[in-house]
Amino acid sequence: MKPQDELKLRSAKSDEHFLLTDLCMRSKAVWGYDDHFMDQCRAELTLNEAACTSDNLRVADRAGTILGIAEIVIDGEECFLEKLFVDPEQQSVGIGRALFDWAKSRAILLRQDELIIEADPGAVGFYRKMGATMAGESASQSIPGRSLPKLVLPLSPI
Repeated sequence: MKPQDELKLRSAKSDEHFLLTDLCMRSKAVWGYDDHFMDQCRAELTLNEAACTSDNLRVADRAGTILGIAEIVIDGEECFLEKLFVDPEQQSVGIGRALFDWAKSRAILLRQDELIIEADPGAVGFYRKMGATMAGESASQSIPGRSLPKLVLPLSPI
């Protein structure tokens, strides 16, 4: 692999919001959801230009190709892993781990005590491998009546 082909975590560009939204949708779809379910998730998974300019969002890029995205959101005293999605063809090669490590480091830099993850049920195993523990359930923001596993990762200063 050439040095320019190494994975880079970088800021998003404001005009990438459509590409990043598409990546989120394709990544979510790997869990086998039908079109109706995916349509209900679209608003929650859509990024706008403003979100792309946030310091709390990173894109995984290799040789100019977007392979993943991570975003944290601070809401009052809580810090959430809002998005962590990897291109379906690039899963299980370390991109998710790199993005998760960035999200954790960013939350620590922002002096957060824990990272809260409201996960897709299929992604719970990944987050548990990353050190998060189960902490109950949260209501889905997209699907009325659906609950999501809630995990928490305690953070300690660098």
